[in-house]
Amino acid sequence: MEVRAFRAYRFDPAVVGDVGDCIAPPYDVISEEQQERLYAQNEHNIVRISRAKSFAGDNDADNQYTRARGYLNDWISCGALKQDSAEAIYGYVQDYDLGGTALQRLTFIALAKLEDFGKVVKPHEETLEKPMQDRLNLTRATAAQFGLVFMLYNDERGIADRIIEGAAAGSALIDFTDEQGVRHRLYAITARKDVDAIARMMRDKSVIIADGHHRYTTGLMYSRENSNPAAKYQMLAFTNMAHEGLTVLATHRLIANLDGFDMKKLIADLGRNFKVAAMTFDDEESKADAKGEALARMKAGMDKGGSAFVVYGGDGAFYLAALKDSLAMDSAVPERSAAYRSLDVAVLHKLILEELLGIDEQCRVKGENLEYVKGTPNAVDDSIARVDAGEKQAAFFMNPIRMSQLIGVTDAGERMPQKSTYFYPKMFTGLTINKL
Repeated sequence: MEVRAFRAYRFDPAVVGDVGDCIAPPYDVISEEQQERLYAQNEHNIVRISRAKSFAGDNDADNQYTRARGYLNDWISCGALKQDSAEAIYGYVQDYDLGGTALQRLTFIALAKLEDFGKVVKPHEETLEKPMQDRLNLTRATAAQFGLVFMLYNDERGIADRIIEGAAAGSALIDFTDEQGVRHRLYAITARKDVDAIARMMRDKSVIIADGHHRYTTGLMYSRENSNPAAKYQMLAFTNMAHEGLTVLATHRLIANLDGFDMKKLIADLGRNFKVAAMTFDDEESKADAKGEALARMKAGMDKGGSAFVVYGGDGAFYLAALKDSLAMDSAVPERSAAYRSLDVAVLHKLILEELLGIDEQCRVKGENLEYVKGTPNAVDDSIARVDAGEKQAAFFMNPIRMSQLIGVTDAGERMPQKSTYFYPKMFTGLTINKL
């Protein structure tokens, strides 16, 4: 893949104050409540562009996209955003804690020549029309790229990693800690030998899109409709799959609003294809023990290469459902590759959500019966509380995918179901901006 240095636009602390107050999570994980907090945090917060508010009176001449363009132009005019004087590849270091273990993810940000999906660029998840149109409207209005597309490459030699570590020994362009306790640091890599070394290393690499499928697809669409040569390149963030700081968490499922839902019937029906074990409880202490045992046995199933889930319906038990025989998936989706059929998320969606509960792909897209919950530290307990409160009918807790599965599915030219992966931590928006 062809990558090159560029002159990013970045927030100038002399004008905006604390640059950390101007950066935001990716647009698609920002809730309305967080959007309000980010708006209030700083008048130059990138959320005004990346996830701008819409209003009842919006029209073709005045809407969230035209306002985003106005913010971008105004911030450049007043100096809040300033273009770097020298071309650089940017080293992005994220320090985070996971289960008491300190981890660090190393990434470099560069421009890359857009490639159609195939041998060089491999998507792993399906995309949806609505967010695609939203990102395309923003790009058309601003002629700029704000959010990072998270790409995975493999380099056992760690060429870029060593260069980023060397840059991190110097002064950071940006250094802030987000509300989840993740520290974000940005460094400029300007030495020609380092830029050339990264470009040479990437020349024969293929990449997998970890996060940002809609943003990358938008780049492809925009490049086809725009004659500007700069539109043939997109700002991407690259992380080495061989580096130990790469973390994938699970995305759990909550179900609601199913007519006639019966937890007892669901558990009985699971017996067709799953071996079901109940971990019962009768007080809060035994409930915690039952939860812990169920989750531990689910993880043990993953370690052995099997598919297993924990089901909770607020009926005094946690249920471990382990797939009896992989032949069930061979029969259910014979047209899919073996790598796809091995995915826990594919097993859950096909054999349970679709066949037992009637939540097919069309229902999942609408989101009326299914909610996705990112596997953050409090996700399991929060989901249990929502089921106990009657807000949701049941929860399905999952293991994260294995990197070997991700590679296997993308090598087969297939895509996983929506919300199959949750790469943690998220890469923030506003660190670098590429203006076309």
